[in-house]
Amino acid sequence: MKAVWNGKTIAESDDLVLLEGNQYFPMSSLNRAYVSFSNHKTTCPWKGQASYYSLLVDGELNQDAAWYYADPKPEAAEIKDRVAFWKGVKIEP
Repeated sequence: MKAVWNGKTIAESDDLVLLEGNQYFPMSSLNRAYVSFSNHKTTCPWKGQASYYSLLVDGELNQDAAWYYADPKPEAAEIKDRVAFWKGVKIEP
């Protein structure tokens, strides 16, 4: 599976975890050339604190388009070291 935005593959892996309708890719599958810093954070009552990445592809910024749980709660341990996408990032076979 691939996470694609603005015509570029942001992540690619066959090792995905499906949770709440979101595909979580291994962090190691991220193409870091397209990932930029974000200081945005949110909190999920059962997963814990989410941190975000923005995407920068061909000069276009997609703010906070990827999220991950660096230290998820035990109930969400399966998504540790994984990243998911939204904001127009398409998940394709």
